[in-house]
Amino acid sequence: MSNHIVSLNVGKPRKHVYQGREIETGIHKTPLKDRIFLSLFNLEGDGQADLVHHGGIDKALCVYPYEHYAYWEQEIGQKLAYGAFGENLTTMGLSEAEVCIGDIFRFGEAIVQVSQPRQPCYKVAARYNIPDFPLRIQQTGFTGFYFRVLKEGWVSAAGPLHRLEKHSAGITVTFANQIKYHDKNNIEAIKTILDVPELSASWRASLEERIAKLK
Repeated sequence: MSNHIVSLNVGKPRKHVYQGREIETGIHKTPLKDRIFLSLFNLEGDGQADLVHHGGIDKALCVYPYEHYAYWEQEIGQKLAYGAFGENLTTMGLSEAEVCIGDIFRFGEAIVQVSQPRQPCYKVAARYNIPDFPLRIQQTGFTGFYFRVLKEGWVSAAGPLHRLEKHSAGITVTFANQIKYHDKNNIEAIKTILDVPELSASWRASLEERIAKLK
């Protein structure tokens, strides 16, 4: 099946009350049809509230496969709009099992590269008022992933989104998630992931810390 963009979504951080306290989150995104500029850091008009854990050079674009929407709609009992997981790109044909760390894509005029799996945080729990939602996402492996931007340019929901290069190491997002959340003590597998130079700095630091504790 060919891959394509179902929706391109942007949104600025806004206030949200969760468990009795006010938080600020950029998880609320709105589909956009117009052409928009993609810089090294994000889409024009998009933003993140927590710049320590979201956004930045390795996490310029958040991607989520539309194939997972039906599963989650059944699980949480509600219809989900595009951008439901705070993703910038809702896609078809790019599941975690089909995408590798370091894969390079052309997206409109821009060139982007897979940097890491998406690591769900409590903001998705806050959006749907489901405290264990991040854990459930981790357990399924339906996390989505991030693109870094190698070349800036104008983009739109019309795409195109074409894979230019599949990384030779073949470390899928699914495999990385399996080691991160399930097979946590597999030092050899961790080293295999760390051998991919294109892995994001934050994931590299986390996995290196884990190895240090396991030794």
